[in-house]
Amino acid sequence: MIELEGLTKRYGAKTAVDQLSFQVRPGVVTGFLGPNGAGKSTTMRMMLGLDNPTSGSVRIDGKHYRELADPLTYIGALLDAKAMNGGRTAYNNLLCLAQSNGIPERRVGEVLDLVGLTAVARKKSKGFSLGMGQRLGIASALLGDPRILMFDEPVNGLDPEGIHWIRNLMKALAAEGRTIFVSSHLMSEMALTADHLIVIGQGKLLADTSMADFIQQNSRSFVRLRSPQQERLRDVLHTGGFVAVEAGNGTLEVDGATAEELGELAAANSLVLHELSSQRASLEEAFMQMTAGAVEYHASGTDVHGAPAPGPQWGTTSKGA
Repeated sequence: MIELEGLTKRYGAKTAVDQLSFQVRPGVVTGFLGPNGAGKSTTMRMMLGLDNPTSGSVRIDGKHYRELADPLTYIGALLDAKAMNGGRTAYNNLLCLAQSNGIPERRVGEVLDLVGLTAVARKKSKGFSLGMGQRLGIASALLGDPRILMFDEPVNGLDPEGIHWIRNLMKALAAEGRTIFVSSHLMSEMALTADHLIVIGQGKLLADTSMADFIQQNSRSFVRLRSPQQERLRDVLHTGGFVAVEAGNGTLEVDGATAEELGELAAANSLVLHELSSQRASLEEAFMQMTAGAVEYHASGTDVHGAPAPGPQWGTTSKGA
């Protein structure tokens, strides 16, 4: 388990992380979300003792990271796949980590096989593609067979097969009772992977909740209907006490009702329906709603040709601070 209590990091007048307190529990995949500049990377670096907090604390299984005798057997992390020594082979990169942490050499071959790099184990990592480098970084996180795993943008550079693989790997590790903490900007992938969410904005905790509850609490749910008898459908809905809103393309949207209720109402009045569907916002839409007031970096609102920008922008970097 990872426990944060009042974690704060200041750089001069800038507060990057502000009184963060939460727990990352074993047995589930916990997603870590926030716009660029929210403090995600700074928080993860403090978890691993790479940055010292201004105040507050982080405990890994009840201990500070610096107190762990064999840290790779407690917690494995992928923060930057490029941190590997490009002049060493994939095998030797992992061997150095193993030898410095008292891990048997046989484990190197095991994790290389697990991440699909056995065929290139003796090649220098500087020639690896982004996806191969990412797999090597994941192998280093797994090297000590740790109880806790942290991943920052783990699917970066992976092909569809690789994305499917790492998603299933994280779920399988969580099912074994391990603690899995993953940060990503890919909302569609996070929605398929995470069971629980920690959301921060401008260094502050915004949400600590299950995936289902987060979407439900930060998005609108409604039922969409379409019928060749549109006016009659509207009248029937009104008589039934439902408020229907025009949504374009001949569709109506109704809040506060289930598709079953409206389907039975239409059938009782001999109405033909061409569409009856429950709609719920995606994780991305719920996230945008939650963090709308906590976005630090905004685009100008127009593109280089003077046209309106496509939507809220969080800056140009691939990872949050």
